[in-house]
Amino acid sequence: MLTARTLGLAPSLRQATFGAARNNASKILLRSAITIRSVQTQPLKPEDGITILNKQRLQRPSSPHFTIYQPQLTWIGSIFNRVTGVSLTVLLYGFSIAYLVAPGTFDSTHVIEYVAGLPDVVKYAGKFVLALPFTFHSFNGLRHLGWDMGRFVTLKGAYSTGYAVLGATGLSTLYLTFFQ
Repeated sequence: MLTARTLGLAPSLRQATFGAARNNASKILLRSAITIRSVQTQPLKPEDGITILNKQRLQRPSSPHFTIYQPQLTWIGSIFNRVTGVSLTVLLYGFSIAYLVAPGTFDSTHVIEYVAGLPDVVKYAGKFVLALPFTFHSFNGLRHLGWDMGRFVTLKGAYSTGYAVLGATGLSTLYLTFFQ
């Protein structure tokens, strides 16, 4: 608009814009588009504002919105990566705190003796439960390192590395569960 003003075009632009309303229907439409609405406000207590905000938050969809989006490998892998990271962290800190609280009970000798006395089915299930999050989180971490270096950042690359992570996770989980 500054250019129109310096060139002296502002009056002619105004005439072209607002002078085009020749008939009554155009004038009413133009008048209703330009009218300023008055907004009435009322003072709220801080706790009332928080209540209104919490009601609005309950009506918001979760992200990603599970009811409208088709499940994709990328966001399922992202969610599973977070879950495995949290589960490994809880396991590490849980065992560390247990060792600090009762070092005689949770030393390696007692843990090995306890696990040796378990049935084979429980041992294999435990190995599977430990190996799956560890291998997935490790391979997915390597995938993210590749992304940080600028590799495999295309859609095809994201899906091919996603399937590679799933395959490597499956094979290494089976190997760690049954052959170690």
